Amino acid sequence: MNVIEAKCRGRGIRLTGQRRLIAQVLSEATDHPDAAELHRRVVQRDAGISLATVYRTVKRFEAEGILEKHGFHDGPARYEPTSKAHHDHLIDADTGLVIEFKNEAVEELQREIARQLGFDLVGHRLVLYGRRLKGKGRGKSKG
Repeated sequence: MNVIEAKCRGRGIRLTGQRRLIAQVLSEATDHPDAAELHRRVVQRDAGISLATVYRTVKRFEAEGILEKHGFHDGPARYEPTSKAHHDHLIDADTGLVIEFKNEAVEELQREIARQLGFDLVGHRLVLYGRRLKGKGRGKSKG
């Protein structure tokens, strides 16, 4: 049983064969696919699954807290399994590649800004957009 399927079962979500396949493809993803890309991957295994079924399924999984929906810039919504491990994202403005990162100095700066403004930080979402410097290597990427 994959991670998403296990979360569905834990929340009492009935898993049809189509939902199970969508959950499997999402669990195997090493990137942040949008619904169209997810559909492309799913129909390679079952041509009978419609794009509408993919949209309904990701919407349900999102509503149940199983998937996290990201709206990066002006592109389509992209999805990743909900995780307790916080991370931020850097988006390659030229390719759309999503790079996950964690930086404790950035985290502390955000907490300090909140404190200075009289708040206790309870959550945040940081998305950076950039262009690769010439001659620089790749970070941990999850497109």
